Amino acid sequence: MKRNLIDASQLELEDKVVAIKRVTKVVKGGRNFRFTALVVVGDKNGHVGAGLGKAAEIPEAIRKGKEDAMKKMVTVARDDNNSITHDFIGKFGSASMLLKRAPEGTGIIAGGPARAVVELAGITNIRAKCMGSRNKQNVVLATIQGLSQLKTPEEVARKRGKAVDEII
Repeated sequence: MKRNLIDASQLELEDKVVAIKRVTKVVKGGRNFRFTALVVVGDKNGHVGAGLGKAAEIPEAIRKGKEDAMKKMVTVARDDNNSITHDFIGKFGSASMLLKRAPEGTGIIAGGPARAVVELAGITNIRAKCMGSRNKQNVVLATIQGLSQLKTPEEVARKRGKAVDEII
């Protein structure tokens, strides 16, 4: 899967913590507790990414997750009414996300993990349905995979060697 990665250093980014899990490792001396944080970052203008951070303390895990997310930012194709350009199903692991266009005024109709990704991507009108696994990490990654695969009508027209009017 080829992703259209971008440089996150020039963007004004916001972040959302989607999930924090406590992970326990049983060792000879007792239990070791660590934390994993799933963080989504975006500029609300077509750029979004997700990352996982692991550390002994929660703030450190969130910081690491944010850094990881900035490394994995992708660009999202949007149309005039801040919806996606066409319907698409994003897949990651056994999680699938059905992403559907929506007219102006619909708002964001999506579950928690997918909602965080869509909001930070700057999409304001969309319908999304999680199919298959409900695992938060896989749902977030399936949503990002689906959004990164979207194409604008101009890209499709250029690829097919036609005018934009013929495609729309």
